[in-house]
Amino acid sequence: MKSEVKSALILGVIVVIGVGVLSMVFSTYDEQFTPTKSKIDTNFVGIDKSGFKKAPELVGIVHYLNTTPEKLNQEIKGKVVLYDIWTYSCINCVRTLPYITSWNEKYSDQGLLIIGIHSPEFEFEKNPENVKGAINKHGIHYPVVLDNDMETWKAFENRYWPRKYIADHEGYIRYDHIGEGGYKETEKIIQQLLDERSKNIGIQSMSIKPLVDIEEFEHTMFRTPELYFGYKFAENRNQLGSSEGFQPEKIVTYSIQESMDLHKFYLSGDWKNHEDSMELISKTGTIKLPYIAKQVNIVTKNNAQLEIFLDDKPLTEQNSGKDVLSKNILTVTNPDLYNIINSGDDSSHTMELKIQGKGFQIFTFTFG
Repeated sequence: MKSEVKSALILGVIVVIGVGVLSMVFSTYDEQFTPTKSKIDTNFVGIDKSGFKKAPELVGIVHYLNTTPEKLNQEIKGKVVLYDIWTYSCINCVRTLPYITSWNEKYSDQGLLIIGIHSPEFEFEKNPENVKGAINKHGIHYPVVLDNDMETWKAFENRYWPRKYIADHEGYIRYDHIGEGGYKETEKIIQQLLDERSKNIGIQSMSIKPLVDIEEFEHTMFRTPELYFGYKFAENRNQLGSSEGFQPEKIVTYSIQESMDLHKFYLSGDWKNHEDSMELISKTGTIKLPYIAKQVNIVTKNNAQLEIFLDDKPLTEQNSGKDVLSKNILTVTNPDLYNIINSGDDSSHTMELKIQGKGFQIFTFTFG
């Protein structure tokens, strides 16, 4: 299930329920979602909701952050609820967080409750301490629940990261959005459902506020797809260029050939093949990748130093990612998503990582 999420062509759907408007846009999972414009009826009071689904219960939750089970059960009653299904190493999820945290700050005292449903892709994302570090990093103050066994994910019949559902104050799902983008439409729905709530419970309607104004990330139109280093996650993807190939649960000595194909990664050194990652067994190793994108991100764990080269030259301040803090060196400490290249140039490039650190694990490259 997990591996199909980011590779499938996804259906970007905004469902504005109660007004009869359905907007559909198709894009790959990691592309920016740009919804079509919709005319939205603000006359919500007294509508027939018999055909609408109620939001499912939060089930199988193993840990609560920024809340407790008892507090959350009380808070959710009578609120407009935005359910954000995400995971902290997903770059698409991370790009949505500035909007979601802004909505929380703006509307939480007017009847909006945001619940982050953290449904992990990788094993290290199940660790509450790792998730706690991520919510601190991104300034998340709303409740986050750890759905480590994907039970709430399944209850929502979900298949994608990220995904936002908004339920009205009676618990009916009135909005559904997959992927990035659609932020203005999402906020308008928040405002309208809060207005509906006010009218139904007999309190003064909120004054319409200007929409959150945050510059939206612009994706490269044609770019390298997400690349997985785990043999199970990479099934049927043909992403490893090294002739030695994937060899499940074995330690393989890889070598980089002179001729390399675009959108494939190549290794040197001794690497153990795990189902979700590759682990460096030798003291040093190298990864080379011809790619197309403006931005490159890496999901990795275990302490290591990565010396990064772009087109055979060390990274400069102009093309370094925000997590490269010392010249062209990335220091990996925590299991996390690291932004390593921001070139502003969406033509083809070759990236080389020279790695020092036995035990270093790499899970995926993502691009923007």
